[in-house]
Formats: sequence, C-alpha cells, structure tokens
Amino acid sequence: MRAIPLADILARADIWRGDSLASAPLPGLATGFAALDLELPGGGWPRGGLIELLPAQRGVGELGLLLPALAHLSAGELAWVVCVAPPHALHAPALARGGVDLSRLLVVSSAPGRDAAWTCALALDTEGVGAVVAWLPEADAALLRRLHLAAEESRSLLFVFRPQECAAQASPAPLRLCLTGAGERLGVQILKRRGAPPLHMLSLSVQRPAAWRPRATPPAQSHVAPIHALARPVPAAPAARRASGIRTA
Repeated sequence: MRAIPLADILARADIWRGDSLASAPLPGLATGFAALDLELPGGGWPRGGLIELLPAQRGVGELGLLLPALAHLSAGELAWVVCVAPPHALHAPALARGGVDLSRLLVVSSAPGRDAAWTCALALDTEGVGAVVAWLPEADAALLRRLHLAAEESRSLLFVFRPQECAAQASPAPLRLCLTGAGERLGVQILKRRGAPPLHMLSLSVQRPAAWRPRATPPAQSHVAPIHALARPVPAAPAARRASGIRTA
C-alpha cells in the first residue's frame, strides 16, 4: 500500500491545521465588515450552511450585522430574502435605508418551533432564495442539523437567531457568533468556526436603525409602517427543486 505524502493530505480543501483558518468549499459572501471577513473561512458569510447568531438580548444591532449581505443578495444578485418567525414586525424603512430591496423580501409569520423550521426548509428548497433569516429559540440540535443539511444542498445562506444561553449547547453550525451590545458598537465573539479559534472579540460599527416595531404599537405615520407577512409569490422552481413557492403561515 503506497503511503500518501503529508503535503498532499494537507493540501485537501477539507483538511486544515489547528493553528490556521480552514478553506471554505464555496467563496464566502462579504459581510460588509472587513475585520469580520478576515476571521471567516472563505472571507465572508459561508454559503451553504447554518450560521448561528446568539445575541445577548434583542436589539443589540444583530440585524445591522446582516444588512450589507442582505442588501447585496436582494439588490445585487436579485435573490429572495426570506425572514421566518421574527419576534416583532420588521421596520421597512430601516431595511430599505440599509440597502435591502423590499420587493425581494418575504416575511413569514409562523408559529415558533417546528412550523417555523418547516418554513425554513421549504424556503431553502425554493429556487431563487439567497438567504433565510429565522428566529428559532427552541430549536434542538437534531432540528438544526436537518436545516444545516438543507442549506448545504441549496447553497443558500441560513442565519438562525437563538438566545445566547444556547451557546453552551451542542450545535451542528460550522459558524456560531455571540453578539453583545458595546455602546454604539456591536461586540462579535466567534464561538465556533472551521479552523483555529479566534483570539479576541471584534468590535464593529453597525447600523442601528429602529429595526423593530412592536406589533401592538401603531406607526406614527404611514410612511414608517412595518412590513407585514408579504403574499408575494416566489418564482416557480425548476423540476430539480421540489418546492414551487412559499406561503405565508
């Protein structure tokens, strides 16, 4: 049996040294924050996998962290962005100011738990969807793994928000970030990534718009009305993909 040189093994894309960043199977999507891109395998948000975001509390700037990528997907790539089970109504003007094309945004009001997870899986299996952003506070490791595999197959971005208390739980996500408010900035601690663990927390200047507006509070003026569940159809998928659209729950 011929021995394989160590150099050939280390050259494989799925092998990395413990003291270096891993290579990514697909080029990452730039986060919009150069300091964060330098810390991520592939140089940005990994396409085709679960990205778990663990904010210390709601409103620390977590949506501002995603705005540059969502803007690029919706306005640059003309891909659909699907938000599943947000805890409050999303604020349309704040997203638009961040560059998100609202005509490419679907907001699905779904019950938390497995209904929301099913909606995520359906969205990931729909042609033309570039990113799914979901709030799944009660998801367990088995459910997260199924969604991670669905994201891998679709090569779409999957962002899942869970409480920071979940950081101690096992997760199949290749990338996990803890988010904390740091004055006018957002503290980002990379809890898990492919490759060497990070040595320090990042401090990022993110847009901090009034992204949330409680459902029970009517808008002061009509031009700041929040987005409701949009019934805009997703283009029909080709035969290779099972889902043909997304329904609002």
